[in-house]
Amino acid sequence: MNHDGIEVCLDAEQVASRAADFIYDMAQRSVAKSGSFRFAFSGGSTPWRMFELLAAMRMPWDATELYQVDERIAPDGDPERNLTHLLQCLEGISVSINAMPVTSANLDAAAATYASQLPTAFELVHLGLGVDGHTASLLPGDPLLDETRALVGITGTYQGHRRMSLTFPVLDAADQVLWLVTGAEKSSALEKLRAGDTSIPAGRVHPRRSLMIVDKAALGERDTTA
Repeated sequence: MNHDGIEVCLDAEQVASRAADFIYDMAQRSVAKSGSFRFAFSGGSTPWRMFELLAAMRMPWDATELYQVDERIAPDGDPERNLTHLLQCLEGISVSINAMPVTSANLDAAAATYASQLPTAFELVHLGLGVDGHTASLLPGDPLLDETRALVGITGTYQGHRRMSLTFPVLDAADQVLWLVTGAEKSSALEKLRAGDTSIPAGRVHPRRSLMIVDKAALGERDTTA
């Protein structure tokens, strides 16, 4: 099912599979056009199955550059780190991973350094959606929401960690944004996102193109096939 920029899948597994196919196709087109594919990925619970599926596909890994959209301030190998999960999913695959330098003693300087390494525009940015409407680590009420000049910044403490995150200017400059949203608990936030409600951080993202791949639960639909 596809309507107004949204593809609706039966469940989270189908979301991950459809997302992997979308990324694979986009990577192939990007490499054929420009010789590279620059892809920024978010954390959360949704993308790891997607990366497991991508790891089994014939992705042009040698021409792919992965960047982090956001990361928790935590030690290397910490199970709370998005990078930890990514490395597990892509074990044995040789690919360029530009990890956020969250173990630096000077986080503001580290954020500026990471910003200097970003491309002018990503071919693809993957975003998730929190129950509270946050995306990346752009969090309700956080001062980073109002940052318009710095491309990377540091948040306040949220769920036990400060975080490093790309800011709205980077997300808005992307050629394509891919939203992945699963679970009934996200239905209220997804409704606001679809409406462009700027009362939630996700509603303030305005990329050139965007596609939402969601499951029926996130859309507020129940599976009646059982």
